[in-house]
Amino acid sequence: MTYRLDRLYRLGAWGAAACMLAICTIVTLQVLLRCLDALLVLMGSTRLGIEIAGVSEMAAYLLVGATFLSMAYTFTHHAHIRVTLVISRLPPSARVWVETLCLLVALALSLLLTWELVGLVRESLEYGDVSSGLLAIPLWMPQSVLVVGIALMCLALIETLWGTLHTALTAPASYVATAPRDGDA
Repeated sequence: MTYRLDRLYRLGAWGAAACMLAICTIVTLQVLLRCLDALLVLMGSTRLGIEIAGVSEMAAYLLVGATFLSMAYTFTHHAHIRVTLVISRLPPSARVWVETLCLLVALALSLLLTWELVGLVRESLEYGDVSSGLLAIPLWMPQSVLVVGIALMCLALIETLWGTLHTALTAPASYVATAPRDGDA
């Protein structure tokens, strides 16, 4: 299936990659600073004691951002794990309707999650919520990344549902699900 919004999903994937790169950068920098302190102590000097405050907190927010921003891209490139043991045994005309039903359920749950996350961001802005760790990060910032990621997923589900529904209504017997990757059940 060709996705019209593939560039948007790729942008989300690049955002996820940037989050992962940021995690690697801050963790590596923290480790190097600790190694430098250990080396100085080994040589009989005093520690510098330089630390990056809130590394674990930043890494956690970035990891969640990477997860949510990459969801639409991985879905459209068939990288999500799917259990197709039952559905693969159905005839194409039945399989297309089962796929449509599954996509409808996934879309409904994703839209509900999007709605609730938007409410959470609104509430965080209203009350000025900040994280409780060493850094006082305004919570609306990482929460907004969640909203963007799940909204992209909703768009990908809508596009897939539209294509599957079109096939279900026009030529259900010609439905061919995407080939499962190695390791899919």
